[in-house]
Amino acid sequence: MELPRGRGPSGRADVSVRPAAAADAEAIAHVQLVTWRTAYRALLPAEVLDDWDDDAAAASWRAAVTTPPTSGHGVLVALDSGAVVGFAAYAPTDDPDAADLATLLVEPRWGRRGHGSRLLAAVADLAAERGIRSLQTWVPEDDAVTARFLDSAGWAPDGWTRTLDTGAAPLSQLRWTTLLDDDDHDDEERANP
Repeated sequence: MELPRGRGPSGRADVSVRPAAAADAEAIAHVQLVTWRTAYRALLPAEVLDDWDDDAAAASWRAAVTTPPTSGHGVLVALDSGAVVGFAAYAPTDDPDAADLATLLVEPRWGRRGHGSRLLAAVADLAAERGIRSLQTWVPEDDAVTARFLDSAGWAPDGWTRTLDTGAAPLSQLRWTTLLDDDDHDDEERANP
């Protein structure tokens, strides 16, 4: 299934988002490592970043792509000139009307080119097709860049927090949510108040 393709400014290569394939696992792990080491160095413990195991990360992503736990789990990749430059992973939640954006990362050198927005829109579209009414994600409390990105896309913190044990220092996260457009449901509510 090929998701919508876009064309960048004149002279720019084709960009797109598509479901990840097993062959993308190494590239996904690479994007994760580079992004974490570049953008999250101050948020994640050095041990997590310095003890990175490329093979284990790629194997984990390959399993996520080829044998997801449920049909509600998925991984998408953002492409620029055929190269994987970002990815998003999503999963179901305990609430049947909600889905979790487990991660969305774009390698920093490919940032501000619309890849994150395309990934976010693709996850929202796929969720809406399954009847999901809202998306949620967890963002490190000190991650102002992701907070600004989500805010600009219509997301907001909902007041829930959690603290993860990273093995070195606790990582405090805020839950961000957004409601998905549901024109059919809105029409039904107007017809049957």
